[in-house]
Amino acid sequence: MRGNEYTLLENLALTWAPLVIRIALGSIFIAHGSQKLFGAFDGAGIKGTTGFVDSLGFKPAVLWAWLLALTEFAGGLGLIFGLLTRVAALGIIVIMTVAIVKIHLKQGFFLPGGFEYGLALLAMALSLVLSGGGKLSLDWWIRQILAR
Repeated sequence: MRGNEYTLLENLALTWAPLVIRIALGSIFIAHGSQKLFGAFDGAGIKGTTGFVDSLGFKPAVLWAWLLALTEFAGGLGLIFGLLTRVAALGIIVIMTVAIVKIHLKQGFFLPGGFEYGLALLAMALSLVLSGGGKLSLDWWIRQILAR
């Protein structure tokens, strides 16, 4: 009996845990992508994002700004829906690695300015690369349909 209870809890965790992480991480990156693309939430918009990316030394800055903004926004949407989850999460890992190395590492571990928040987001994204979107994702449903 004990083993069956564990299996039930394990199945619940494997079903719901990726969804919780996807919604949290996806929401964060939709918001940040919206700031960079549209200037939402007091963001800089694509023009300000281009200036920021240029200040980090990425050339051509406009290309990198668009890639950054679109990866955040589209990646966030992908995570929310569980569509191309691993690809979206990998994009976020790249973004957070660059942000930590180029911006936050020199400011130490703790907020404000430190890399603890970026590291937490990176770890969440890594967990999704490893686990995938879970059973409550479009990825899972598409696999079920294609397997028929």
